[in-house]
Amino acid sequence: MMNLPCILIPAVVGILCGILGYLIGKMNSKANIYTPAPNIEAELESYKSKLKNCQADLKEQNGYFAELSKAYELSLAANTVSFNADLAASVFGIPVKLNDLKIVEGIGPKIEELFNAAGITTWKELSTTSNDKMQEILNAGGDRFAVHNPSTWAKQSELAYQGKWQELKKWQDELDGGKTD
Repeated sequence: MMNLPCILIPAVVGILCGILGYLIGKMNSKANIYTPAPNIEAELESYKSKLKNCQADLKEQNGYFAELSKAYELSLAANTVSFNADLAASVFGIPVKLNDLKIVEGIGPKIEELFNAAGITTWKELSTTSNDKMQEILNAGGDRFAVHNPSTWAKQSELAYQGKWQELKKWQDELDGGKTD
């Protein structure tokens, strides 16, 4: 019987201490939840200031990005190979205008209008357009255009874009209406 109080008293004291510690901890944690830190307002203002600085930097970067994008678009639209109208005219015997799609054998004024309406306005754009896409544009123009074969047009326009006038003229002399035999 003597062992029971020796075990029971420390167990009861331990349970009471545990409950008391729990209650004291709960009271302290509630106090921390509801009382703001002394510097919270100053920190908030600091973060607001940093946010405004970041937004200003972002606006500046967006402006810079817009300028770069515009310059890039202009460089894509521009003919990176210098266009020599005199050389082209001397090879073809007629005046040649920059990005005149009609220089491609098989493309006349009406087909050029179809391609321009589809957003293809330069030799470079035509040179990167697939045959399927070209045929799709022709088919959309009606039966009179659907019969054309654009299989050589991309390569011809690439030669024009690159300023390879003699090579283009020689190849066109071998073509029959813009297509190979």
